[in-house]
Amino acid sequence: MADKIYRINMNDLSFTIEDVPSEWMGLGGRGLTSTIVAKEVDPQCHPLGPNNKLVFAPGLLSGTSAANSGRNSCGAKSPLTGGIKESNVGGTTAGIMAKLGIKALIIEGLPQDDSTFYHLHVSFEKVEIQQVPELVGKNNFEVLDHMLAKYNKKVAVMSIGRPAEQKMLISNISVKDPKGKLRSHGRGGLGAVMGSKKIKCITVDAEKFNEASANIVDPEKFKEANKVFTKALQENPISGEGLPAFGTNVLVNILNEAGALPTRNFRSGQYDFAENICGETMAENIKARGGSTTHGCHAGCVIQCSQTYNDKDGNYLTSGFEYEMIWAFGANFGIRDLDLIAKIDALMDDLGVDAIETGVTMGLAADAGILAYGDGAKAYEILANDVSNGTPLGRIIGSGCANLGKLYGLVRVPVVKGQSIPAYEPRAVKGQGVAYATSPMGADHTAGYAVATNILNSGGFVDPLKKEGQVALARNLQIATAAVDSTGMCIFVAFPALDDPKCLPALIDMINARFGISLSGDDVLNLGANILKTERAFNIKAGLTSASDRLPEFMNYEPLPPHNLVWDFTNEEIDEFWNF
Repeated sequence: MADKIYRINMNDLSFTIEDVPSEWMGLGGRGLTSTIVAKEVDPQCHPLGPNNKLVFAPGLLSGTSAANSGRNSCGAKSPLTGGIKESNVGGTTAGIMAKLGIKALIIEGLPQDDSTFYHLHVSFEKVEIQQVPELVGKNNFEVLDHMLAKYNKKVAVMSIGRPAEQKMLISNISVKDPKGKLRSHGRGGLGAVMGSKKIKCITVDAEKFNEASANIVDPEKFKEANKVFTKALQENPISGEGLPAFGTNVLVNILNEAGALPTRNFRSGQYDFAENICGETMAENIKARGGSTTHGCHAGCVIQCSQTYNDKDGNYLTSGFEYEMIWAFGANFGIRDLDLIAKIDALMDDLGVDAIETGVTMGLAADAGILAYGDGAKAYEILANDVSNGTPLGRIIGSGCANLGKLYGLVRVPVVKGQSIPAYEPRAVKGQGVAYATSPMGADHTAGYAVATNILNSGGFVDPLKKEGQVALARNLQIATAAVDSTGMCIFVAFPALDDPKCLPALIDMINARFGISLSGDDVLNLGANILKTERAFNIKAGLTSASDRLPEFMNYEPLPPHNLVWDFTNEEIDEFWNF
């Protein structure tokens, strides 16, 4: 049986299984979710209304033995940016969906009965839609435990917490990983879209697979290409050494030394207490307390850059303790205690809120006088009580950074297209700034990781403090990233792909062996370019313009210590990005 489209209509609580249209056959992951959203969603619809759709699609290599190929994409119109959104996550869902032969899962409409929430159980050629009043008001940990008790440890689980039930824009969709911990479809408020459709959780059953969907046309060629690809990942100094040893949090000291670690709501590029929260300190704590410095967020991961982090008594605190989260509540908001940041991380996993959007909003809340910089106890209390219970303050924080700034009349609001800027200061990493400005997703470091070449010397070096070459760098990386996001690969394959001439050809060889086709490198890059153009066309129809591709004005006139640089690109220089 060939792969199929599973379509769920929440209006009448029905499902259909459809053939894949010919124009979608060669797409997966982000390429497919963005194509479906662009084709089927009215760009001017309300993101939380009946005409938005929530689309899940595994990558082209998800469900295979390809190293680092366990990623799933989720797409919709974003209630945070008003434009298109794709969010990419590990976990177990992608592999199971691919093996079931689910090319994409499309959820549309709103239920007529708005009084409760539903659980969708997806299995081979079947979808069960059940009311789950017993889970209403529960957060992710309890929902996950409930589903694992109901089914088995292998079942994939995607769920939302209380903030998403309340359609807060900082909410995300949480996804079970192979060790029973949670990963996130973060950014863009996709949890609010799932909440608007009154879906509390989605389980995907691993008991019966579509055998035809697991077939590889040329298994020997696939196996050989995977060996080359895996070797490139393991031998690269970043993906093979730095990330496994210290996790993504290895970046704290690197960015701090580069003067590009955004501090105290983007007032400086250096944090005096970086040593307290850096990856090296984190790794020392983990080893001393009996945690684990390596943890894969999806099957087949050979980088293993995640971890489990324990408290001083050796009790489990959190998992997937990442750089963006540690920066957002550390350098950005001012907490110096790594254990307190870990405690907040665990709470946010349970609530299901985006680490970047929530942390940047909390930093802006300090500017607004809601709490003091570095007051982690108060930040925890606001999340646990106000955000969880939907108090007026909780809803203000839950609406994200841009809305908080408007409500409090603040000028220094670090957002692009309404989405918070991540942990790389654009005045000191100018290629990353171009990517933030131009990405169809709003400010998003994963859309085109210019830090690789600006700071980490991966794929060459483009001086992060100068304008020269940055637009071309951001363009090339966004095109390549859109293509990689379609394969089901982790974004960190970018490091060996930039440095090892054998890496990208091996990835393309795996796709060709998987499907019995003959893509070239140019074909893959053309795919990435077409995805970007599709996403931008949607945004233009939704009302975004070239004026949306701008960084916050305060960065144009506030010099950033220690380099004392401003954002000095002209509008015309930024607009040149789209000339391809």
